[in-house]
Amino acid sequence: MSDSSTDEYDVIVIGGGPVGENAAQYAIAGSDRTAAIVEHELVGGECSYWACMPSKALLLPASVLNQARAMPGVREIVGDARLDVDAVLARRESYTHGLDDSSQVEWAEGANIHVVRGHGRVSGEREVTVGDRVLRARHAVVLATGTTATVPPIPGLREALPWTSRDSTNLHEVPERIILIGGGVVACESATWLLALGAEVTMVVRGTSLLAGSEPFAGAAVADALTAAGARILFESQVATVSRPDAQDTGYGHLHGGPASVTIGDDTLEVDEILVAAGRRPATRDLGLDAVGLPTGDSIAVDDHLTAKDEWLYAVGDVNGRALLTHMGKYQGRVCGDVIAARAEGRPIDGSRFRASADHGQVPQVVFTTPEVASVGLTEKKARDAGLPVRVVEMDIAVAGSSLRQDDFAGHASMVIDTSSDVIVGFTLVGQGVAELLHAATIAVVGRVPLETLWHAVPSYPTMSEVWLRLLEAARDGS
Repeated sequence: MSDSSTDEYDVIVIGGGPVGENAAQYAIAGSDRTAAIVEHELVGGECSYWACMPSKALLLPASVLNQARAMPGVREIVGDARLDVDAVLARRESYTHGLDDSSQVEWAEGANIHVVRGHGRVSGEREVTVGDRVLRARHAVVLATGTTATVPPIPGLREALPWTSRDSTNLHEVPERIILIGGGVVACESATWLLALGAEVTMVVRGTSLLAGSEPFAGAAVADALTAAGARILFESQVATVSRPDAQDTGYGHLHGGPASVTIGDDTLEVDEILVAAGRRPATRDLGLDAVGLPTGDSIAVDDHLTAKDEWLYAVGDVNGRALLTHMGKYQGRVCGDVIAARAEGRPIDGSRFRASADHGQVPQVVFTTPEVASVGLTEKKARDAGLPVRVVEMDIAVAGSSLRQDDFAGHASMVIDTSSDVIVGFTLVGQGVAELLHAATIAVVGRVPLETLWHAVPSYPTMSEVWLRLLEAARDGS
């Protein structure tokens, strides 16, 4: 097939991450329809190589070590031993395959999804151009290009070639001294594994807390833990200037040159690396949206069918700005794929499975710090800002399951209840291992399960799930 050929598929997806993969797979499932994924980097996307998978591979060893040191009979074996950095990084590499996407390509081709290498741009209705090739879609074009890290316009910062999240998750050498700019999820998780791997960490946070979008107790607990682990956190602070005379592009996860001087207020710190974790922007600037009358550079507006234009153009995942989380993007991909399939077959799309609703105030998220933060739905502030009549029930997690998990277990749980309907609209947990409690809360929030019904969902003993019973008792007693 020549580079100037025209190819036709039923569905064309620009962006080969898990979100785009889901959309393509669901759009052609059980049919003879064809799909193509256009990807200019690695099939498998940000999640597989630069985000979810490598970050969790780096975080788990620190979590295990923390638990071991809190367990009599084990702490005596562990003693003061630190993580084996080479072994931790080798395990991370086993998940990222050294940034080799051949297994992901094999999966796609096995699912009858053709992979087209190169940068794709929308060039007309149901048309995508990749280099000299023009691809045409019989039914749909799906945009799943995600987001890219932003670097604030701080004098000298961009010239210093700072790390972004891609470097942090793919680090090959641990900086002795590193400054993190930001206080969100990426910054907190990165600080957790960098400290565990032996780095001296300073966090520069513009606001007054970490994880500003979470319940206040969550950010406070993470800040306390990071400080106890050796981090220096500078709240209400900003980097003014950066100087790094010999900055070098040495590749992901390597030190990008010699030491950098970073000015914060009246202080100047010398560090070996700078990590920018100050937000992300939608990858829409060179996507050809102007060719079909859509604005560029912003998130792509969609309806709940994930349609961006005229029942042929869709946008799923981070690029539409609705919920910047891989699992929510994959959820949107599944909904989008089902919508495309139904429209292709002339079936109605008025059922609930054809509408993305979970990203309207029902989003689950886990921050895999030590301790973990797990939440779903609305915080108290967001619920009150939305005008909901709410009451909050919260308490420390102190049940048999948590004390058995580790001797010094410390955790907290909060339940936001809509008093007009007696259902939970928000739930937040902080503590070691609370991520595995989150799905029960997600079901309660999404299903709008009344508290009266939850009384009959009996937690197994002795597990941490017993915190549900304690919260329901507190709600009954009016606490």
